[in-house]
Amino acid sequence: MQFQRLRLVGFKSFVDAQEFHIEPGLTGIVGPNGCGKSNVLESLRWVMGANSAKAMRGQGMDDVIFAGAANRPPRSHAEVQLTIDNAQRRAPQPFTDSPILEVSRRIDRGQGSTYRINGKEVRARDVQLLFADASTGANSPALVRQGQISELIAAKPQNRRRILEEAGGVAGLHTRRHEAELRLKAAEANLERLDDIGRELETTLSRLKREARQAEKYKKISAEIRALQASLVYVRWNDARLAAEVAAQELAEADRAVVEATSASGRAQTAALNAQEALKPAREEDAVAGALLHRASLERDRLDMAEQQARAEVERLKAEGARIAADIERETGMAGDAESELARLTEAFDRVSAEIAAAPARGPQLDAALLAAEDARRA
Repeated sequence: MQFQRLRLVGFKSFVDAQEFHIEPGLTGIVGPNGCGKSNVLESLRWVMGANSAKAMRGQGMDDVIFAGAANRPPRSHAEVQLTIDNAQRRAPQPFTDSPILEVSRRIDRGQGSTYRINGKEVRARDVQLLFADASTGANSPALVRQGQISELIAAKPQNRRRILEEAGGVAGLHTRRHEAELRLKAAEANLERLDDIGRELETTLSRLKREARQAEKYKKISAEIRALQASLVYVRWNDARLAAEVAAQELAEADRAVVEATSASGRAQTAALNAQEALKPAREEDAVAGALLHRASLERDRLDMAEQQARAEVERLKAEGARIAADIERETGMAGDAESELARLTEAFDRVSAEIAAAPARGPQLDAALLAAEDARRA
């Protein structure tokens, strides 16, 4: 696989767009420590599908985006584009017919990566298979990083075998075999799932057959119900039609009654007008009668007040009569007592007079006694 050009925008220290042309033969990048030589190699790994942030010497994949400097603001995205010569048509389908392949990877801060091949968005797996078929990739031993030579010398046999398989051009086959195994396992799981679904469908089919029989029975009963409902609707319609005819007759009679009532109402209104004209003298008489009634009401109120006063006077006179009767009774008693006393005195006087007449002479004391008795009798 022949690389032609590498373009970096916002990747790590390459804040501005930079292009590296890779010509046939040996192309090298030299410079002091910290100038970004390792960033170029990491951009190749990154655009070929590297998913390990640790391999990119960062804590997260967003660390590959330019983080800013004292005089430069940080970038919100990073993009690496790799141009590949496919003049020999060795790329796998569907990229075989393209003489030039442009593989790009773009990452937006906090949103993840997007892969494109010749402007068409693809999966990360498609990019990894493209480079695996060419016996290379993000983890290819051909991409030698700092300190990797000593690691290869002390590598385990499995790592050495991977290097030899890549050199023999079978690394892509192993990748595809692994993918095929995953697909076969997924197919087996799907087959087992299909068996389960088949058993469930058989159970469902039995239930559906039972429900179908019930549905046929329901359809027959529904047809009978619809026929009965149609008959019932017809009977109701016929009854409604007869009722409508009767109602129409009643309406005609009601219209005639309304006409007659209207005529009667007109006559009644005329009679009412005439009655109103005739009521005018009666109203005047009613007004006079009302005035007389009012005067009579006033007179009745006055008489009521006079009656109340007379009744009060009668009650007072009755009380006075009762008092006088009590005085008469008391005076009568006193008179009776006086008569009794008078009778007693008279008797005493007569006795004394008799005694005097019988006496030969009267003295001064006897005359005084006689005068006193006479005074007492007179009283």
